Amino acid sequence: MTESAKAGPEGVAEKPLRIILNPDRDKRVKAGHLWIFSNEIKEVLSDHPPVPGDLGVIVTAAGVSLGMAFYNPNSLIGGRVLTRDPKEPIDAEFFRRRLAEAIAYREKALPGESSYRLCYGESDGLPGLVVDRYGQYLVLQVMSAGIERRMPWIQAALEELVKPKGIYLKNDHKVRALEGLPLECKTLMGAVPERVPITENGLRFAAPLGEGQKTGHYFDQRENRAFLRPYFAGRSVLDLYCYTGGFAIAAAKAGAKSVLALDSSGPAIQLARENAKFNGVDGIVSADEGDAEVVLESFARGQQPFKPDMIVLDPPSLVPAKKHLPQALRLYTKLNAQAMRALPKGGLLATATCSHHVSREDFVLMLRNAQAKAERPMRFVTLRGQATDHPILLAMPETEYLHFALLEMI
Repeated sequence: MTESAKAGPEGVAEKPLRIILNPDRDKRVKAGHLWIFSNEIKEVLSDHPPVPGDLGVIVTAAGVSLGMAFYNPNSLIGGRVLTRDPKEPIDAEFFRRRLAEAIAYREKALPGESSYRLCYGESDGLPGLVVDRYGQYLVLQVMSAGIERRMPWIQAALEELVKPKGIYLKNDHKVRALEGLPLECKTLMGAVPERVPITENGLRFAAPLGEGQKTGHYFDQRENRAFLRPYFAGRSVLDLYCYTGGFAIAAAKAGAKSVLALDSSGPAIQLARENAKFNGVDGIVSADEGDAEVVLESFARGQQPFKPDMIVLDPPSLVPAKKHLPQALRLYTKLNAQAMRALPKGGLLATATCSHHVSREDFVLMLRNAQAKAERPMRFVTLRGQATDHPILLAMPETEYLHFALLEMI
């Protein structure tokens, strides 16, 4: 039974469209990619004017059905694939089942953890939906019109499966504008506090759900922070773009001699100080407001009294669109070259990028260019990526966005 035979949330079309692809434009979808770009669509057949979020059957130019997708006539991503089975019902049970599978995956991958990314959009078969779990609270981000129109089903499923005390909708991501959706943040159910205490790798943090970056905490770096623990011991660590102190506090608890944490956000620095005190390392961690680009230059010139022998460089995404990639890579190169120049022999640089427009090849080439610019010999200790609760689809490179390296000055 398809959605056409089901009563759904208000505004959900009763009869699926037919999304007809252009000739020879079905290869990516057949290979497993979950996006259909607008220029790959020949026409859409419907008994009503299509509206964003309508459900449609994907059909090749030869008339072969490839599955079901959300359709948005106003977006560059014209279709978001939900299932390869054109007869699978896209109903309340469909969303409940997908969310239950996502939860089961995290419970197996992260036993004992109560805070993590519960749903990572396309990688969990729910394109455009992000759900982060903070213990008994959930924070949702909706970035597709199809998910937006089916939120009653999704909310009901989450309430049944997780039984949260509160659900917060943080729809402030600019991607929503590309889908024709308004920006809004609100509580969906229960009462959600401004800050929620969480535990990560045995450390405690206060996550700012409403006013913080992303949904409040960067779960994608959890395993990288744990990996660095033996490398932090005995080091003087400079943590740039520290946000609320995730790397800085991990360094201090792992035995770093001293940690200087810098961020351009005053509220983030205040929370980093509170988190340091919360973990009993406020005597080791100094958190100050500062511009990383400006500060790094002075460190590279040896003009700072603090002399780090390990630097963590975790800047925000500098690539909002693919057209910005060349400019962003130049800035990444500059930042990493300055960090390399600021390190002594035997020093360590933990560095990352967090945009799906930057491929792993781009990341490695950028680091090679930075080394050449810095004129410092470096070697890879490791090359890593995002945490397990952000799974990567083999057929969809866009789901791989975080690249992380640990380099050593030799």
